Amino acid sequence: MRTLVLNAGYEPLAVISFKRALVLVMSEKATVIERDEEEPIWGTNASYDRPAVIVLTRYVRVPTSRRIPVTRRGVLRRDAYRCVYCGKAASTIDHILPRSRGGADSWENLAACCLRCNNIKSDRTPQEMGWELRMTPRPPHGTAWTVRGVERSDPRWEPYLALAA
Repeated sequence: MRTLVLNAGYEPLAVISFKRALVLVMSEKATVIERDEEEPIWGTNASYDRPAVIVLTRYVRVPTSRRIPVTRRGVLRRDAYRCVYCGKAASTIDHILPRSRGGADSWENLAACCLRCNNIKSDRTPQEMGWELRMTPRPPHGTAWTVRGVERSDPRWEPYLALAA
């Protein structure tokens, strides 16, 4: 079981384990605002609802520039696992400007690509091939990228994630 953690201002911070959320609630550092339907948990002095969404009692300052690291998995997810050249299912990553020509490992230079297109393109640019990109690669944005663990979200989290989008 996982729990969405909201800052005191109700912006999503992270997804944590159910046990960690329960510790925050028991230590009065957080309050349960969405409960799980299962039976409550009985402690020595009280019973506690199983938390699905909690809000912190004190505001936590979050760094303003949360840089999203470039990863193979992230590029594939950003491009919806579709080839940027032909639109078929993608399983590899392509450097739009090849590394041999100074292309960087950045969100703007990496794109999801099928194995066939990646092999045909080889060490050339899309312009040299006469190919057009189906979308312009950009760094991802939104709560699905800044809040870790949200990619497999719970339906009860949607109202809180929609506020931050």
